[in-house]
Amino acid sequence: MREKRSMAAPATSARTTKASIESLRTGYALIVDGHVKATFTAKASALEAGTQLKNRSPRLQVKIYDAENKVSEVVEIARA
Repeated sequence: MREKRSMAAPATSARTTKASIESLRTGYALIVDGHVKATFTAKASALEAGTQLKNRSPRLQVKIYDAENKVSEVVEIARA
């Protein structure tokens, strides 16, 4: 008979797997599929990075989060 092995639960909570934007006070965050991937000081830089990523992988959900105003903006592919 097989021996059951139990794996130890990870020390991190489930909340850390989603975008952890609570600690962000200023600047902009690039959020990809619910995960913070990068932070920027200028909105133009964040939008450029998000647009490039969205153009390479259109199925990703890409957002730019403004920490000061606490709003996020969805990045869309520019259609011709």
